[in-house]
Parts: sequence; structure tokens; C-alpha cells
Amino acid sequence: MQTNSYVPRMRQAYLAADDRDLGLHFLAGQAWSLTTGYTSTLLRRHEQLPPVVDSNLIPGVTFTRVPQVRFIKDFHRKWWLGLSVETPQATLGFDDSTLDSGGNIPPAMGQTTGPHVIYNSTGTGMLDPEAHYSLDAAPDIVLKGAVDTSVGHYELYGLARRFRTIVVTGGSNGGVGGQAHSHVVFGGGVGGSMAVPLLGGKMQLVGDVLAGKGIGRYGPGQLPDMTLSSTGAPAPLHEIIGSLGLIGHPTDNLLLYAYGGVEAAHRSVYEGADGNYYGYGSPNAKLSGCSVMLGTCNAQTQSLASYTMGGWWHLLDGRYGSVMTGVQYTYVRKFAFHGVDDGGNVSRPTANGNTVFVTFRYYPFQN
Repeated sequence: MQTNSYVPRMRQAYLAADDRDLGLHFLAGQAWSLTTGYTSTLLRRHEQLPPVVDSNLIPGVTFTRVPQVRFIKDFHRKWWLGLSVETPQATLGFDDSTLDSGGNIPPAMGQTTGPHVIYNSTGTGMLDPEAHYSLDAAPDIVLKGAVDTSVGHYELYGLARRFRTIVVTGGSNGGVGGQAHSHVVFGGGVGGSMAVPLLGGKMQLVGDVLAGKGIGRYGPGQLPDMTLSSTGAPAPLHEIIGSLGLIGHPTDNLLLYAYGGVEAAHRSVYEGADGNYYGYGSPNAKLSGCSVMLGTCNAQTQSLASYTMGGWWHLLDGRYGSVMTGVQYTYVRKFAFHGVDDGGNVSRPTANGNTVFVTFRYYPFQN
């Protein structure tokens, strides 16, 4: 998951140090990614996280919660420069039905056998032996600049990623006895965010955007980062993630919000020797089962669009904590890549979901 549900589940656990005289700040451990938007500064606990019941249901909001080492430099507490080295797992989008019994991808035109590709491994040593880990060549690097002004907080950042697969050629079925070669491909993107106060601070306009190659891991929709090329090398997908939100405080004990967001990936396919396509978003994927209840559907997601609205009401605030209740409505629309049905006709499955949350919470010792 985007928020790292690795068992045992750990939410926030880090060490931090600050030297205000030098304007230096350090963090090491698991925390919100530096790609997350901030309300002010670039310091921990200033993240602009949507005040929703479950952020993983709001496509378009860029954030992750991952292990990292972060360095921040502030210039007079107005200008901010941050560098973070982070370790999210890379995700793969590939139609497993195109793999043969040995795990080989389809052969390219003019070939009889496709390469055997290894793109993850099970845990060893102190890692979970039942979990699968991506073969990342290096941690992700985030470099972000920010400024705090009287008319809002603004950020701009760059994200660098490296994806790796191991390709085995010349062996028997499953790559046994063949020669292994490592393929490393760069990905990443450029993003930004803002938090703008309106109506004397009674409202706030927030927004974020991230565009690039291999960035799906950073969005709640969890679009894949990459697929596999005809050589077995990683093929990062062109993607965009973005959202816009409005947060209001009409009274001291009432908070209202509305968000709209979108995530989209570009098709990346390769033609096999049999004339069929594979990769991510194959145009000849069989999608007839998508229109049948409990049918098998191999559709791959092209885009997600959503809007959300809701609010929180503080029923009680006191020395022993806060009692709150919240209501939220979320609509999500999913669009798949075009494929074909049993008759060879073009098919594009879509689906939508409507979710209503009602929650009641007690936060102890908040004052």
C-alpha cells in the first residue's frame, strides 16, 4: 500500500534533530515522504494531508509513508531546501497471462523464446520470507524547494528513481542454467504543491501535481510504476497525478472539505512474435469477462477520477481530549485501456464506486 502496511505495521517512527541557529534539520526513520505537500515549512508534522476518513480512497493526492533519511536547510525560516533519500517498493504492471509456464515473457519478432525475467524476490535473513521485494538499484531521491509568503506556501521538487530487473537468457525453461544480466533504467518526475489561505484564513485552497515516468507508487490509486519491455528491461510508465482541494472552517468546531483528483498512465506495449501485444494496456487483451458478474477480467487501469466531500464536527473539546464525528462521500470512476471482447470488437470497461463514511472518534489529551 501507499502508506506501507508491511507487517508488523508501523506508522511513524523516526529520530529528528534541529539546529535553529544554523537552520539545519535532520530526520531518519519512517515518516511521510518529502513529496508530500506541506502547509508551511518542510518540517515534520507540517504535512498537508487531506482531513478525510481514509486518504487511500482519494486519487490524485501525492504522498507516501516510507523509511528515509532527510536533510533540510532553511533560510531565515522563509525559504526551504530539502533532500530526502527514500525507499518505496517499485510496482509492476504486466499481464501475467502472457507469461509461459517457465515465467518467460513472449518472444519478440524473429525470436522463438522470450527472456526469463526476475523483477522481485522473496525475503531472506531478517526480511519476511512470505513478502516480495522489488529489485531497486538505489533509493529514490527527492530534492524540494519551498517558500512561505503572506499569500501562501508553494513548493517545487524533482524525483529520481532507478528500476532494475534481472534477465536470464540461454537457459532451459524458467531460465535454469542461463546467463543473468542486470538491466537498470532511470525514472522519476517533477512535481509541486501549494497551500493558499483564503477569506482571512477561514478557507484554504490546496493542490498538488506530479508528472513523469514510473511515479505510480506515489499516488493513492497505486498505478504501476513500470512494465517489462521486449528485452525484459524495466519500462517506466508515463504518468500524471494531481488534485485540488478546498478546506473551510465556518465555525471553530466545524471543518468542511471538498477534493477532486485524477491519476492516469500511458499505454506501453510491445509486439510479440505471434502478433499479439504485451506490456501494460495491451489493445488485444480479452475483456469479455469484464461485463459478466464474477467473470475473469484482465483489464488494466488507464485512469482514475474522483471527487470527495465531507466534514468534521467537534462535539466536545476539553482537558481530557476531543470527541468528533465525521461524514464523508467519495465517488471514484475507473477507466481501463481498450481491449477486445469475444467477437473481436473494441471494448473499454469502466466502473464506478460510491462510498459513504460515518465515523465517531475520541482523541485523548489533545489540549
